[in-house]
Amino acid sequence: MEITRHSQGPDVQEHEFSRIERAPAYRLVYDAIERQILAGRLRVGDPLPAETQLAEQFGVNRSTVREGIRLLEQSGLVERDGGKRPRISVPHYLDLASSASRALILHMVTFRELWEASMVLEPAIAERAAGHIDEKGLADLSANIAAMTAEVEGIETGRPADVYGFVGLDRAFHEILANVCGNRVLALAHEPVTSLFIPAGRIILPRLKTYRRVLDAHRYIFDCLVAGDAPGARTWMHKHMDDFRRAYELTALSLDTSLDAASLGMVNGTAQAHSR
Repeated sequence: MEITRHSQGPDVQEHEFSRIERAPAYRLVYDAIERQILAGRLRVGDPLPAETQLAEQFGVNRSTVREGIRLLEQSGLVERDGGKRPRISVPHYLDLASSASRALILHMVTFRELWEASMVLEPAIAERAAGHIDEKGLADLSANIAAMTAEVEGIETGRPADVYGFVGLDRAFHEILANVCGNRVLALAHEPVTSLFIPAGRIILPRLKTYRRVLDAHRYIFDCLVAGDAPGARTWMHKHMDDFRRAYELTALSLDTSLDAASLGMVNGTAQAHSR
């Protein structure tokens, strides 16, 4: 809130205050319920009170309450099961990630900033995964590497490359690591960053033909995980991500160009749908 001071003499000052912006009533309903959820007074699985009850408590009409609940649904804080009353839920990490990815784009972050963040996150995730991964996680990674191996061998024998499919396998490998690393904060922070790398991968792979190089890096990391070699996993992931930066530079793309919605396919869901 801005305050402007006008001097009217040595001892008199007048203050002018800017107009206070009022939030829509439905947003106040959303904020009030969100505070109850974050404070733990409403827990996951608890049903929300009936709309008529909420309208009476907030002193607003039912349509305002309904709009506030709709906003809570969009944010993933509540969900409906058929015609039943909405219940408190936990937002899916993909929903959170897509919101964070959009925020990164709106803040005009550069590839360099994205890569620098990944150089902190990815090696840390790989290192932790070596000490936390279980048999299922190893099996999932093994299946992922087998699928990537089949794709690379097909490309090397002349089959047209499925760039979208390969990038999807690459992303899945890193997602598995994030999900088994034993730290949900790292997993949540990882998703929006890796999502924004997808378009870069689709540019680099057809130009530089680095399919085998990506596969080899994943194999080295996997071997470290099987051996429980945390330092080794960290080292190889660091090399893998640094290799990605060098490949980006070899395509003559600028590290300091800001990411934008059009180039990253964020305007609609087409590109993201292909990557899954």
